[in-house]
Amino acid sequence: MKEYLKKNGIRIGIIVLAVAILIGLGSATRDGEIGVVQNVTGIVEAPVKKVLSSAVNWFNTVYGYLYEYDSLLAENESLRSQLADAQQSARDGIEASEENERLRELLGLREKHSDFEMESCKVVLWSSSNWSSSFTISKGSNSGIELGDPVVTEYGVVVGQVTELGDTWATVSTLIDVDMSVGAYVGGSGSSGMVVGEFALMKDELCKLTFLADGAQIFVGDEILTSGSGGAFPAGLVIGTITNVQTEAGGQIEYGLVKPECDFDSLVQVFIIKSYELVE
Repeated sequence: MKEYLKKNGIRIGIIVLAVAILIGLGSATRDGEIGVVQNVTGIVEAPVKKVLSSAVNWFNTVYGYLYEYDSLLAENESLRSQLADAQQSARDGIEASEENERLRELLGLREKHSDFEMESCKVVLWSSSNWSSSFTISKGSNSGIELGDPVVTEYGVVVGQVTELGDTWATVSTLIDVDMSVGAYVGGSGSSGMVVGEFALMKDELCKLTFLADGAQIFVGDEILTSGSGGAFPAGLVIGTITNVQTEAGGQIEYGLVKPECDFDSLVQVFIIKSYELVE
């Protein structure tokens, strides 16, 4: 109806006006006398005028509604735009706050490990493969990054290692990737071993502490740190926590399941350790 009136409103108005003029002409007098036609016209003039008046009022009301409706639409669109701008400003503020928090934590990490030379990178894209756990970062060899460089969060928590490298990008394989292995030791007992990725554990975001020495003692809740053996990672970085211990029938420990400290799902920024002092 609204669209119809918009398209044909002028035509309807002209018709209403024409009818009003005809009735006006029919009510004209001749020499002050009222003829038969005029008399008949007078009989029907009052109700016709009432109908016409109602029609005109209805016409004005509808057009007023259409104008008001269009005004409300324009106002609504303006409010939507203002709301979108406000929401974007809020998101920008949250991102800036999170960025500042990361930088504060990174400052603490640098004070603790003054020998670390680090490069900040954005997480660009996660791998879609079901057979690996890796993501692409925003910097590569042009920024001094090399294959094998360790990757951490602003808290000094191990994320993974650079496994592919381009000029302006690199691929990071995470701790739970099937090709990952990190020298590790148990914070409580000092037992050493290797943390490795395993396909059966990857979907649960777990990895395995294995290659333990004979007689090693590990317990649920033990913190696992990097040992620094092999030189791939500096010593003392947090890997995760033991959540389960698997033993043989005779009580000999086989391996421990490790939950990484890093929350992979929330990663937006990581830090590449480009160089550090090796501790003998």
